[in-house]
Amino acid sequence: MNESIAAVVLGGTGYVAGELLRLLAAHPTFRVAAVMSDSQPGAPLAGAFPHLGTSYPHERFRSEEEVTRILCEAPQSALFSAAPHGVAAGLIDRLLTACERAGSAPRVADISADFRYRSAAAYEAVYHRPHPAPARLAQFTCAVPEHLERLTTPHVAHPGCFATAMLLAAVPLLATGLVSDTLFISGTTGSTGSGRKPVEATHHPLRHGDLYSYSALAHRHTPEVTACAKAATGVDAEFAFIPHSGPFARGIHVTLQAALRRPLDTDELLGLLRAFYAAMPFVQVRAQAPRVKDVATSNYAHLSATVAGNTLAVLCAIDNLNKGAAGGAIQWMNRIYGLPQSAGLGAPAPGWT
Repeated sequence: MNESIAAVVLGGTGYVAGELLRLLAAHPTFRVAAVMSDSQPGAPLAGAFPHLGTSYPHERFRSEEEVTRILCEAPQSALFSAAPHGVAAGLIDRLLTACERAGSAPRVADISADFRYRSAAAYEAVYHRPHPAPARLAQFTCAVPEHLERLTTPHVAHPGCFATAMLLAAVPLLATGLVSDTLFISGTTGSTGSGRKPVEATHHPLRHGDLYSYSALAHRHTPEVTACAKAATGVDAEFAFIPHSGPFARGIHVTLQAALRRPLDTDELLGLLRAFYAAMPFVQVRAQAPRVKDVATSNYAHLSATVAGNTLAVLCAIDNLNKGAAGGAIQWMNRIYGLPQSAGLGAPAPGWT
């Protein structure tokens, strides 16, 4: 495919939208046609993202009406939604409805939580509000790109950033029947995972030099991980997850522990993980423990593992804004349009962020 494909970004002023724009600026096929912002329509994009000013010197945020027109007129389009949870589904539904009437067919990669569940009831059980567009749920599949061989729906929902790291560590173990069905996971995320709007959890004087847990054994991503793991492996596993806030801006590190069902040593476990991800360009399995700085700002995931007695540990580090959100969505859209998975995503981490 040589012609360009129009890319539209929703949720334009947030961190994930900014990361989408950074990555799309270097993409060989997707061309940014519009960036929507409800709060700043008409404002220059560089005002919200000064670091992107050289890539988008003349781009301004668009209104929903302008975005609708652009999508309806585009022969091919990729709609990336970084709109907030609870807002994304209604907006996507309105845009798709208008495009259906116009005879166009955008493909959607949603990064919010709105299409991560198969039923409205499952969504409502977690978010305690009615689903904004229940009729659209059947048009979306939620999975990380590495765990679904073939997409059978027109649109995709990317799992959350914590969920991505947890699934990359857990799915090979469950798929091979290697561990018990109860997995214990501790994870630490950077402050950008809380979004751009200032809140206490991201206030620098409170977060700098500190480490603390929150929502222990009750995090809202846990049911999502359970559902995605079952879809990928057929195993209805239990995830005991404790998230932590770390004193850094970007990155996620998770440690998974579980009981082995059969004897295994560390080298065999590393070999199993390497074999499972052998065809996946962004998952690298290494003997040494992963470090957040080695993946921060990149779409790569680093995994390692160790065994002691009847217990194994799998460690995973990813970037929350890239692999856990924007990069994962672009990786999916590459697959949807028959492009190489790595198109526009191959840059390594800088290493000294």
